[in-house]
Amino acid sequence: MLTSLNGATRIHVTIGDPIAQVKSPAGITAGFAARGHDAVMIPLQVKPAEIEDFFRLAKKLPTLDGIVITVPHKPVAFRHCDATSERARVLEVCNVMRREPDGRWTGDMTDGAGFIAALKRSGFDAQGKRALQIGAGGAGSAIALALSMEGADVTLCDLDTAKRDALIARLGRHGHKIAATGQPDAAGFDLVINATPAGMKPGDASPVGVSKLSADQFVADIITMPVVTPLLAAATAKGCRTQNGVQMFDAQVDVITEFLMGLASS
Repeated sequence: MLTSLNGATRIHVTIGDPIAQVKSPAGITAGFAARGHDAVMIPLQVKPAEIEDFFRLAKKLPTLDGIVITVPHKPVAFRHCDATSERARVLEVCNVMRREPDGRWTGDMTDGAGFIAALKRSGFDAQGKRALQIGAGGAGSAIALALSMEGADVTLCDLDTAKRDALIARLGRHGHKIAATGQPDAAGFDLVINATPAGMKPGDASPVGVSKLSADQFVADIITMPVVTPLLAAATAKGCRTQNGVQMFDAQVDVITEFLMGLASS
């Protein structure tokens, strides 16, 4: 993959703390190569105490064209953008930045865009659909916003009702109406999404009552390990169409790659 690495190769980095768990550098580097772009993605561990120094230096490096941001640096990255997408502006976080030809930096938040892209690859159109989402955390916030932007009717559930209500209020200030529920009852919804860690560990309680699932529903889970979570296994047994976290991850890698190359607008 790196046999053509040379002095003209454009550099992109993924930053976070910790960083060893990230899988996107290989996928994005492969995406560059598949599109004939001479560029690589390199992981860098950047501690919170050093993040401001990192951005001050990184934005001055002439061969550095892009930055992918993971936990815990997304809010700081947003503040270092000269321009951002609507997604990033609403959530005030950023997970990818690119250098524009004029030297300015544009940022986006692609978790929700990756989720929507994966849905479309699976043949599911969210517009006009009723969606039940469990989870109002970082990825969940982006997914709820993206679903609303696609024209879905979103109902949000989270055990942390303060977090749920804060997200609903934030999105509401930007014209995105999200309903709240205290019970993850899947009955009557077209799309059911687990945006929580429930299902990662053996014995985890299901995020939604699987007895209420029906074959006409589409069920998605953002967890990547295991690929087939107990929720997805139960949904498949019910005859539901499903989407796993790896499918979302793969779609998001493409979204990020094309954003970094300037092939997708923010």
